[in-house]
Amino acid sequence: MATKRVIQSVRLMGSGPESAKARAIARSEPVDARVKRGKTARPLAPERVAAILDGLAKAYPGVVCALNHRNAWELTVATILSAQCTDVRVNLVTPALFKRFPTPKAMVSAPLEEIEELIRTTGFFRAKAKNIKGAARVVTEEFGGKVPQTMEELLRLPGVARKTANVVLGSWFKIAAGIVVDTHVLRLSRRLELTKETEPVKVEQDLMKIIPQQRWIAFSHELIHHGRQICVARKPRCVDCTLERLCNSVDKTWSSH
Repeated sequence: MATKRVIQSVRLMGSGPESAKARAIARSEPVDARVKRGKTARPLAPERVAAILDGLAKAYPGVVCALNHRNAWELTVATILSAQCTDVRVNLVTPALFKRFPTPKAMVSAPLEEIEELIRTTGFFRAKAKNIKGAARVVTEEFGGKVPQTMEELLRLPGVARKTANVVLGSWFKIAAGIVVDTHVLRLSRRLELTKETEPVKVEQDLMKIIPQQRWIAFSHELIHHGRQICVARKPRCVDCTLERLCNSVDKTWSSH
């Protein structure tokens, strides 16, 4: 059995420069004390949280939102479209959409069927088209054509919940009103034992208690990129993870402990 584990570790071991960089960063982090697999002795200890934040910052310096946009309105629409859809797919769709209807005012006047056709490949296109058109109407009629800059006002837009509002506020306006919790942030936060909750709003509340506010914006970007590249849902690439020595998740595929 031990031999089998060694062979598996060798097969999982990355060999490129990024893998070497990840392992170098991981080796510099403290080994977390643990009671048993899947349970850390003090998961929310300030020094552990600080080490996680440091590891993410080192791995993803200067990381930004993956959705292409040129203004707050485009980011709002792109984030609405990203629900149950990859950012790559959204980025393929939005250029034609914004070329045809570049402003909220133009989107209000757009035939719903035409919006649907332009965003069809993002999934749930009928509901998304209705929300985009509705959001455009609210922005045009209630906010003078400009996307508002407060959580309360953004939540008045159809199709905008806390995640979308946090993306717009953080990525465009640089306002840290909360933490973006998408599927990656939710999954990784649970794997790292930063929360036991399963609902995004409750996960966000837990994270806001332990993550310094000045790190809220960058933290979500870093965790999202980490979830896409390394800590994937199935068979996470633990051997290449900058946080491996801090993680005791039950579904780890490799461990240096």
